[in-house]
Amino acid sequence: MRKSTPKKRIILPDPVFGEVMVTKFVNHLMYDGKKSTAFTIFYSALDNVKNKMANEEKTAIEIWKQALENITPQVEVKSRRIGGATFQVPTEIRPDRKESISMKNMIEFSRKRGGKSMADKLAAEIMDAYNNQGGAFKRKEDIHRMAEANRAFAHFRF
Repeated sequence: MRKSTPKKRIILPDPVFGEVMVTKFVNHLMYDGKKSTAFTIFYSALDNVKNKMANEEKTAIEIWKQALENITPQVEVKSRRIGGATFQVPTEIRPDRKESISMKNMIEFSRKRGGKSMADKLAAEIMDAYNNQGGAFKRKEDIHRMAEANRAFAHFRF
């Protein structure tokens, strides 16, 4: 696919909230094509969030969206080879890639957590990300720190 860009696949909104973003998240969460299991995990995680953060005025889905926004990186570093040396060049991230990175990071750090079920681990990670802490938020900070450290090579951008 050198010349043409691939067609974007249409992703249907989820049955409960009617959000395409939820379906994308569940697709990242899914193992072995078990989408109904992934939906069950996600919805029970949101129920846990709603129960634990009852004093918040926001709904569980709004808390989840804010958590994703809090862990979304704005810049990343890409390796660029120039004259025998490899430089880490900071570049801005496309919006669809930003969303994908934040979802993958949230799921990755949820899986690494200690806890009872995946729903509990995911709920804990959502609440941590909402409060600007946790593994996924730390990953975003590390990405930004690396980009800031290599800002001198920004003129190599491609």
